Formats: sequence, structure tokens, C-alpha cells
Amino acid sequence: MTDKKRARTADGAPVTGETIQRLADEAETGYDTAALRRKGGRKPIGSAAARVVPVRLDPELEEALKARAEADHSNTSEVMRDALEPGSAAPDHPLPQLR
Repeated sequence: MTDKKRARTADGAPVTGETIQRLADEAETGYDTAALRRKGGRKPIGSAAARVVPVRLDPELEEALKARAEADHSNTSEVMRDALEPGSAAPDHPLPQLR
């Protein structure tokens, strides 16, 4: 392995034999699961874990969705969630009628 391709830790330090041994010793000792905390990931958007629900859109509807997301400075998922919320379409910015 060349110096440029050496493995590094999350803080950028090179991984050495000592690093590997220290981590192995720590793992063998075990971890306090109560002390572990969730790091990163998506923030919850509702009362429970969200599910991915794929939908099929024809090209025109997809373009309308993308245009709406861009106009709202949002993303397509947010536009679709907002459209499904009761009373979400504001009178000054109604959802397009495409069909």
C-alpha cells in the first residue's frame, strides 16, 4: 500500500498496528450500549419512522413536480408530502391540475 492510499481514522490520523490493537482490545472489552447515541441520519418527519414509497410519474408530471420544487426552493419529496397534507395547497399557490 502506498502512503497516499493508507487507511486513516475519522480524524485523519493514519491507521497503525497500534491503532488496530487498541480498537480490537476495546471491542473485546465490550461497549456500554446505553452510552452509544445515534449519530447522523435523517431527522424523523412524523410520528414514526418514515417509509420510502416509490411512485410512477409520466414525464410531464415529473417535470411539473421538479418545476414546483424549484419554485418553492424545496425538493420533490417535500412537494409531494405537502400535496398530501389536508388543506396544504395555499390559494395563492395552488397545486397544478395536470389531468
